[in-house]
Amino acid sequence: MVHSGIVKLEWKVAMRARSVILSALCAILIAPAGDALARDLVVGVEAIDYSPVYGIRNGQFVGAARSVLDAFAQAKGHHLTYRALPVKRLLAEMIHGGVDLKFPDSPDWHASAREGRSIAYSKPVIAFIDGTVIRSGNAGLTTDTVASIGTVAGFTPYAWLDKIKAGKVELKENPNFEQLLRQVHAGRIDGAYVNVAVALGAADTIFKTSGALIYDPALPHTVGSYLLSSSKAPDIIVEFDDWLTKNAKQVSEIIARTGAERGVKVPH
Repeated sequence: MVHSGIVKLEWKVAMRARSVILSALCAILIAPAGDALARDLVVGVEAIDYSPVYGIRNGQFVGAARSVLDAFAQAKGHHLTYRALPVKRLLAEMIHGGVDLKFPDSPDWHASAREGRSIAYSKPVIAFIDGTVIRSGNAGLTTDTVASIGTVAGFTPYAWLDKIKAGKVELKENPNFEQLLRQVHAGRIDGAYVNVAVALGAADTIFKTSGALIYDPALPHTVGSYLLSSSKAPDIIVEFDDWLTKNAKQVSEIIARTGAERGVKVPH
């Protein structure tokens, strides 16, 4: 009788284990085909304060991009760790697998370094205008009267490249965004080629008045979108694109709330 009881107990344990295994397999089989498994992911970001779009403040990644990426990760069960790196180094880290994902990115940035590389890019996340910000008193400058343009170190002023390569405009880089804007305000450079929404918001705060610096749409500028990229986890990019499409309203609300597309009118 004791032997029979043991056999029955062992049979029940075996059947329960079988049921658990079958349930797990069914969960895997019925999961959405496009979803990647939950993972720990390192997101490489630029070690600058480009708020309200993105930025590092007090050692933390903040801004609209953080809110969007966190919402995606929460929905899909991923855990994101943000690693801030110098702009010039960040691309190399992504290409060589030092980070799983990179934000922001664009296939047009440093295109020669991307040749022959397998890099996955997401759909547009946040729209931007990279344009020329000048002192309000300098309104009316033209491409022929601008002698110097500043950028954050590692950024390329694509809309001004022809003038720079021809030696008609001097390029001056600054590793600090606030100091770059102060250079413009002090007249040490004619303008700064920057994200317009970021620059105007920062200038209002730095100079404690609205309109100390202005965006001149008559000067060279570029309209585009920031993307998420990866050479290491293309499946995550596919999953992110699907999430973006299905959660467009949520993303639009984040962008509107933060002012990340100030001056840019692009439907989502």
